[in-house]
Amino acid sequence: MNHIISTKHDHKMHFTAEIDGHKVVMDKSLSDGGDNAGPSPKKLMLAALTGCTAVDIVSILNKMKVPFSNLSVDADAELSGEHTQVYSKVKVIYTIKLEPENRPKMEKAVSLSAEKYCGVMDMFRAFSTVITEIQYL
Repeated sequence: MNHIISTKHDHKMHFTAEIDGHKVVMDKSLSDGGDNAGPSPKKLMLAALTGCTAVDIVSILNKMKVPFSNLSVDADAELSGEHTQVYSKVKVIYTIKLEPENRPKMEKAVSLSAEKYCGVMDMFRAFSTVITEIQYL
């Protein structure tokens, strides 16, 4: 199965991608010649990473029948210093509220997402060091 995405140039550094009928705007900052009308393509990669693993976490915790709230997933990414900068290190930070006795299940969910289910995280590992951290509320 192939994923086919179409991205069209609108003006300046502004582009619109069509993904399964959804429009995603990408742009560069004002200092980079854009209008800052949307996120940069590189930062969208981080959104794909956090979204992918967040979906896994919700699915796994639901299957485990673990009640939770206030889930958020953040990415703190370092860029390499070289030209064609890439993310050299990414910390994925899960913040969640759940009962203390369910913390081992959350740790298991993060491990399963990181090692088995999240294809975006697996792709990131091809060019970056990826670490995970859980913060409990």
